[in-house]
Amino acid sequence: MSKDTDKDVEFIRALAAVMHESDLTELEVEREYGEDDELKVRLSRITAVAPAPAPVQAVAMPAAPAAQAPQATSAPAAAEAPADPADHPGAVTSPMVGTAYLSPEPSAAPFVKEGDTVEEGQTLLIIEAMKTMNQIPAPRAGTVKAILVDNAEPVEYGAPLMIIE
Repeated sequence: MSKDTDKDVEFIRALAAVMHESDLTELEVEREYGEDDELKVRLSRITAVAPAPAPVQAVAMPAAPAAQAPQATSAPAAAEAPADPADHPGAVTSPMVGTAYLSPEPSAAPFVKEGDTVEEGQTLLIIEAMKTMNQIPAPRAGTVKAILVDNAEPVEYGAPLMIIE
């Protein structure tokens, strides 16, 4: 921080106000005042991830009671619509924003594959956030039914990573 900390605090408060007014979730600023005097500020706030809106299906209302057949054909189509993986009861979601890695290093085997049986606490993948590697453990024992992220893919807070049943 610079030698004039009151001005720095005022500057940080102004940045926080800009974040709030602009609905930003992250803001990073670096200021240099001269030799050996700089200010680095990184503001970040976690916001609740809004669920994706459900797809709207237009259903034709029958003109007469005899027109029941079109409704019967639209019901199976609704059942075939893919559900949001985040709503699955076995979904493992990201606890942070970062980059997901499926193996401990590029040449290594992945931590888990689809079909693997995992124990509670077993490492499923790593999320890198701010140059820190964070192991993501299995919240429960079960079988990995789906891996929903690719290696080195950016992920958001609350994003579904895997399905464990």
